[in-house]
This record gives sequence, C-alpha cells and structure tokens, in this order.
Amino acid sequence: MHQKAVHRVPVLIVGGSLVGLSTSVFLGRLGVPHLLVERHSGTSRHPRGRGNNVRTMELFRVAGIEPDIKEAASLLAGNHGILQAPTLVGDAGEWLFKHIDPGGGLARLSPTGWCLCSQNDLEPVLLEGARRLGGDLRYSHQLESFEQDADGVRALVLDRGADKHYTVRADYLVAADGPRSPVRTRLGITQSGPGALFANVSVTFRSKLLADVVGDRRFICCYLTDENADGALLPVDNQEHWVFHVPWHPENGETLDEFTEERLQRHIRRAVGVPDLDVEVTGKASWIAAERVADQYSRGRVFLVGDSAHEMSPTGAFGSNTGIQDAHNLAWKLAAVLDGRAGTGLLDSYHAERRPVALATSARASARSVEHSHPGFAPAPGVGSGRRGGILNVVLGYRYTEGAVLGTDAEQPVIPDGLKLTGAPGTRAPHMWLRRGSERLSTLDLYERSLVLLSDARTTTNWHEAALRIAEAQGVRLDAHRIGADLTPDDTAADWTEVHGTTRDGAILIRPDGFVAWRSPEAVPDPDTTLRKTVGTLLHTV
Repeated sequence: MHQKAVHRVPVLIVGGSLVGLSTSVFLGRLGVPHLLVERHSGTSRHPRGRGNNVRTMELFRVAGIEPDIKEAASLLAGNHGILQAPTLVGDAGEWLFKHIDPGGGLARLSPTGWCLCSQNDLEPVLLEGARRLGGDLRYSHQLESFEQDADGVRALVLDRGADKHYTVRADYLVAADGPRSPVRTRLGITQSGPGALFANVSVTFRSKLLADVVGDRRFICCYLTDENADGALLPVDNQEHWVFHVPWHPENGETLDEFTEERLQRHIRRAVGVPDLDVEVTGKASWIAAERVADQYSRGRVFLVGDSAHEMSPTGAFGSNTGIQDAHNLAWKLAAVLDGRAGTGLLDSYHAERRPVALATSARASARSVEHSHPGFAPAPGVGSGRRGGILNVVLGYRYTEGAVLGTDAEQPVIPDGLKLTGAPGTRAPHMWLRRGSERLSTLDLYERSLVLLSDARTTTNWHEAALRIAEAQGVRLDAHRIGADLTPDDTAADWTEVHGTTRDGAILIRPDGFVAWRSPEAVPDPDTTLRKTVGTLLHTV
C-alpha cells in the first residue's frame, strides 16, 4: 500500500557504499539536507578496495574525517608496494613498486598522502561522519521506482524491514547504485568502452601460519604467478586475516559453484607454496573487472556517480577514488543551486568535467593492469594499450578543459604527461603551507564552502575589496584572502604568486572543490566588473 509523499528532501541518494556515503558527507558539510537509501542491511563486511589516493585524502581532510580514517587504517599503515613472485617461499620475486612515494616528494605537493583503508573499515567511518553531519541514512531501504518532472523527482522506496512503501519527493536524485545501476538503466543511458576485462572470486580466509611465510614483506598486494594457482594475496591485519583473489573464467563456462572450499584451499596453498598451510575460508564474493563509462552523467534531475557512471580495472584503485571525487565535484554544485546562489546551468558542468576524467583514468587503469600482468587478465587486442607511466599525474594532475572554468586550454590532454600544479585554470589548486595567527594550514584547507579569491597584500589593485563588495551585494559565497595580511606563507622563502602562476597585482579564484576557476596574472582596470562577470559566468547567474 503506497503512502502519500510525506518525505520532502532536497537530495535523495540511492546507494550507501563508499561513494554514496561520501556524497552524504560532502552534502552534510555544505548544509544540504538529504536522504540516503541502501538496500543492504549495513556497511560492507568484505575487505574490498583499500587504496585511498592522495586526492581523495585531501577531500576527507577538508571534510574533517581524515584522523578517523587514519585510525581505522592503522593496521595496514606500514604496508607499501606491490610484490610479484612465483610463490612466497624463499625470496624470489620482484617489487613492481615498493613505495608509493619514494623520497617523500609528495609532501611538496599535498598536506596529506595515500591511506590504505579497506572498504569494510572505511565505510563505518563515513557512516558515522555522515550521521554526525545530519544525514538521514536508511539501510534496508530500496528504491523501487522513480519519475521526474520539471520540478523534481518522485521516488517510491521500500522499507524492507517493515515491508512498507513510502514516497520521497526530492529536488535531485544522485545514483550511487553500482555498476549494474538500476537508475542508469531506467534512464536509458548507454555505456562506452571495452566492457568486461576479467573476473575474480575474492576469498577471505584465516591463516595463523601465513604471517611467518610472508615475513617482513609488508606489501599492499602480492601477485602470485604459479600457472595453475595464480592470484592476488592481500593482507587484512598482517597477522591471520587475508584476502585472495582467485581468477574466474566464466567465458569458458566456469561457474561459481565450482569454487568449493576445498578447491579454494588447494589453490591458495599452491599459490603461496606451502602444501600444508592452514586455510580457513570465511567468505567469498565474485566480481568482474570492466572498463565502461556512461555516455551521459545526468538526465534531467538525476545524476550518476561512482560505479554507476564508470567501471575501471582495479589496478591502482582508480575506480573508487574517481567515484568519491565525482561526489565532491557534484556536491558543491548542488549546494549552490539549491541555495539559489547559482543557476541550474552549473549542474551541466558535472558531465562536462567528470566524464572526460573517467574516460582517461579508466584507460590508464587498464594499461596499468597490463603493465603489472594482473592475474587472470588476458587483454583483448588494443585493450590496455594506452599510455602508462607515473601515477601522480593521473591522481593529482587531471584537469577540466571545459565546464565551470574560464581560461582553460581545450587542446591540453585531460591527464598530462607530467605533473605541474601551477595554478592553471581547470587544475587542482597548488598546495603551500600558510599561517593564520598561530594556526598552520594548507591553502587546500581554505576551499570547501565558497569560492575563494587569493590576492597579494602588496598590490594596489583592489581585488580583495571587489570580492567583498560582490559577496555582499549579490549574496554570493565568496571569501577573499590577502596573502601577506590575514594569511602569510609559513616558509618565508615561498612566493605564493610564483606558486600560483600570477603576480602581486594579479588574483586567482578557486572553486569550493579546490580547482582553479579563473586566474588574472596581472592587474585589470576595473576589478569589480571583471570579478562580477567572472563569478556570474561561472555560477550561471548572468
């Protein structure tokens, strides 16, 4: 029996895994009321994807939950690199890479770093943070259907525990409902890409003796290459809890029922190289790696984020990180539109910005799987043949060549060959340490709730005053800081203008997601008019 539309909310999030929960956290930080429904009864119990890259950790840092995540990740804090070996007996094998940040150079680029936190440990932290911020999160609640009109979305939700339906009326719907996304299917949005790449059965198991075999090799993952028992071994606690990804070949008619406990035990023992290894299988879950990207990221008032928008090979953990960054990109735009500070045209920039990033990143993920000879991956001709090389330019260096940015070079690749974070429009704003009184903070800590204009305290151009006047007159969320006045570089040798690609008479405008929206390297005759037109164009209010 259907109830009346008693639930009215600005944003309905469908899906409560990593990306859905992150969407809730980011909307909560911006004060946007929302409801999240997830058909499962709770957070993930399986220790799936674990690599949270530096850009994702920057977002969690600004959202105030970085310390909680690091605490949840403490068991694997000392694990680094990917090892490839015939077995774990003896010292044969090679490190595909041993350290994600050799030499510690990342500290010049970011106030944080990579964090190894398994999904089953990360999701409860996000859940607690989301609820603390006022999110209405409902597990065992499933979206049954939805329809949209010019004014919003009407969704029918099933409370699986009470076996009752209710209706939600929302301004916008965000679909974080996974790779098979019923929402995407209902919208009729197609996908592009090679499709399925390879399949695995992910096995959780307990072994007290395996830690002695592993020894002091504290890897993130170990690819074991026995031709009859290959796979990937991942530590959960470095002591007795482990995960093993066993290649599965459904294309050859192999069924999941064939992966009996006895077969899995035999496979793991042979892969490790210890015939009598104690292996207690505690769970298994199948998954299929794929490279697909949705052809549209939105339709009307419905938006796709995470796996519903893109699937990627797991090598490099690009998929979940790209999804979390989707959510962050979309959240500030929804907040601005719902608050009346931006026109609805701003929401079109979500597709324009995030889809090219997913296309480029998914191709890099497949190439990395080929480069690392991921167990079970026998790529079809042309798949994974794209550019390879470093990871930082993929993680931090991607750029928006169109969207809510002005002054970009559309001819530049989305992912550059090298990493140059110099304040160019469309790139992640540079990091440098500042002082505000006794407080030490990164420039990146300034960007979350508003547009931010940085100018120099030594300039005679009234950028700062112009920003304050526009914010007051137009009700725009626009903060302004004068470097050298309210904020000073922590390193007296650091020149913020050089770092940001401007001069003491110029200015730079940063979006709430930390990307450069616009930059003026020099003074202009009328900063009020210039800034007013710039902000109006970016926010679609002119």
